Amino acid sequence: MRPRQADQIITPGTLPENSAGARWKMPFAARPKYIQLETVTKCNAKCPFCPQNEIVRDPARMPTETWQKVVDDTRGWGITYRPFLTNEPFVDNRMPEIVRYIKDNDPTARVEFNTNGELVTEKLGLALLEAGVDIMRFSIDGFSKETYEPSRIGIDYDKVIERTVRFLEIWDEGGYRDKVFTELRMIEVPENTHEITAYKEFWGPKCSEVLITHMYQWPWTGQKREDVVLKPCLKILDEVFFYTNGNATICCWDVHERAVIGNVNEMSVSEIWEGYAARCMRATLDDGRRDLLNLCSRCNAYQDYDFSKFATNGGTE
Repeated sequence: MRPRQADQIITPGTLPENSAGARWKMPFAARPKYIQLETVTKCNAKCPFCPQNEIVRDPARMPTETWQKVVDDTRGWGITYRPFLTNEPFVDNRMPEIVRYIKDNDPTARVEFNTNGELVTEKLGLALLEAGVDIMRFSIDGFSKETYEPSRIGIDYDKVIERTVRFLEIWDEGGYRDKVFTELRMIEVPENTHEITAYKEFWGPKCSEVLITHMYQWPWTGQKREDVVLKPCLKILDEVFFYTNGNATICCWDVHERAVIGNVNEMSVSEIWEGYAARCMRATLDDGRRDLLNLCSRCNAYQDYDFSKFATNGGTE
């Protein structure tokens, strides 16, 4: 959940049973609204700010029966499925098949991708649109090769631009503008700030929306124990994340499986979401005790977010 989404939440008037005594009362969803699937562990880029290249997981490719079980367990829930985690989704050539399976006989399901764009060929783009993809986000962190390629190591800038423009042409000319949301996003850093205006002017007419975002810090990327933020967390309110091996975690930033709450090959998604491990972690975070959870003990996410609307029993910022 993003801060602006949390700002719109109307705080319920009664405490959930497992929140008694906690300093905050976070509005956890009865079941997840977003599910991310790490269908492969690989990426075609080696970005210096991303810990993706540290991933060592077996299998490297999620078995078909695993991702299908996640989908089957949650049909009709109104889920937004994101078939990627800390990887480039289109390294996996099954994506059109996965989109079709998710959308089959479930009008409530939505499918969303974040991609660097280099692997989105014209053939793949058309297949995704025909399969029923709902959201395509292209992460292009610069408006020139000089600013882009130092941060997106291993990616050909010219190919990214060519293929992204072509996808957007197909999207527009094929009548998908009202059916599929497209977004161009750029992480603002000192090296590309001077290009923001040109970036918006170029991409704005071509897509649904242009978004300029800011860099965040992953847990366990240099933070010390004393840096921990003793606050709740927005990330775990309505999302769950699955690795290639079927393990589920509470956080998309959990690259090294430090907050596993179950395995979908052994449990249903409902059992994982409502299970003991998940409830314990939520209760701990409701009390602001990130220091007691391995993953969260080195995380300073949402350090500037005002949680006061969720405070209870004397909880303060």
